[in-house]
Amino acid sequence: MSPAPPYGLLLIAGSQTHQENYARAFAADERCRLIGLTDEADIPMRRGELNQQLADELGIPLLDDIDAALARDDVHIVCACPEPERRGLLAAKAARAGKHVYIDKPLTSSLAAANEVVRAVDDAGVRSQMFSLVRSPAAREAMEVIQSGRLGELVGLHCELLFAKGVAGTADLSKPRVEKVEAERFTFVDSKRELFCVGLYPLVLFQWLTGSRFQHISGSTSNYFFAEHQQNDVEDFSCLLLGMQNGVEATITVGRTGWSSHPGFGLHQIHLVGTSGAVTIDAFRPRLEIYSDAPAWKQPENPHPEDPMGFWSSTQKSGGVKEKTDWFPIQAAAQSDAAYFLDCIEQDRASDVPAAVGAHAVEAILAGYESAATGTTVELTTSE
Repeated sequence: MSPAPPYGLLLIAGSQTHQENYARAFAADERCRLIGLTDEADIPMRRGELNQQLADELGIPLLDDIDAALARDDVHIVCACPEPERRGLLAAKAARAGKHVYIDKPLTSSLAAANEVVRAVDDAGVRSQMFSLVRSPAAREAMEVIQSGRLGELVGLHCELLFAKGVAGTADLSKPRVEKVEAERFTFVDSKRELFCVGLYPLVLFQWLTGSRFQHISGSTSNYFFAEHQQNDVEDFSCLLLGMQNGVEATITVGRTGWSSHPGFGLHQIHLVGTSGAVTIDAFRPRLEIYSDAPAWKQPENPHPEDPMGFWSSTQKSGGVKEKTDWFPIQAAAQSDAAYFLDCIEQDRASDVPAAVGAHAVEAILAGYESAATGTTVELTTSE
């Protein structure tokens, strides 16, 4: 059992990660107080500077000794946002120190590391949660439709999620990429593997909606939009066809399509197919559309050199990315993911997106790359 709130929160990694958002979401809840920010001793100098930057912004100390920080009695929760290649090791380390862990997505960059996080959480008896979009109004509506029974038996799930960020139109379409069975690196300063980055969301959503795991996967990866992705030998667009253990057939279409590709943050639709009907849920319906004589929105001419794809809140602001003002969704505000995790800790119950769900999403993503490289359908393990 955890002590009563307020809960002390330790941050791992700072600016130019999603910690910029997560830390502030936790700090906004009266049940939580920030203790400090820490990281490994051998990180690059720039990562150390970015860690200090966020610690200064939040008014908390930078704790140099990560082991000592994890051993503190006033730390109850760790929010882990290091690079994916380091994330699993540090999340598992925090869990084995007896701390509840809130983990950036994707959980890790390898299945072995993901499984180690799951083992550490289970062995320590702590709570875990990976960030996802299941708290969004669109996801909530999808769950309500399924639970209502109006579709009959659910037989199909489909999701399109395309992020409208980055300056598109620079890819050389005459040079198609050839996918590799095993990815060596997933994130770069100027790009990410988008199946890894964006595909995680619907893969978690489908598990959340059905309570089922994936059984087999066929996938493809492509490059249509960005020279940065081509230069780093990573995809900017991907499609997966997935069979689930409960018999549901599913597809995802994910990627990054450029700031000018959509009036909002990008295409986000969920399609539910049942034996008695079908429903499409659009994150931008209902919406308010604004027409005026204001100047048209323009993408930044010179995006931030450390973040041309607009991954981070801080670099979007300093890089001159303006807020889009043409489309505004009209939906009830969702509970923050941080507040939900604090509920789980306070009520001593499991999260609906624990480390195990994140680990299975990593397994599906890696199988998608294998399928795209080999042109075959990949069968997944059946163990829970």
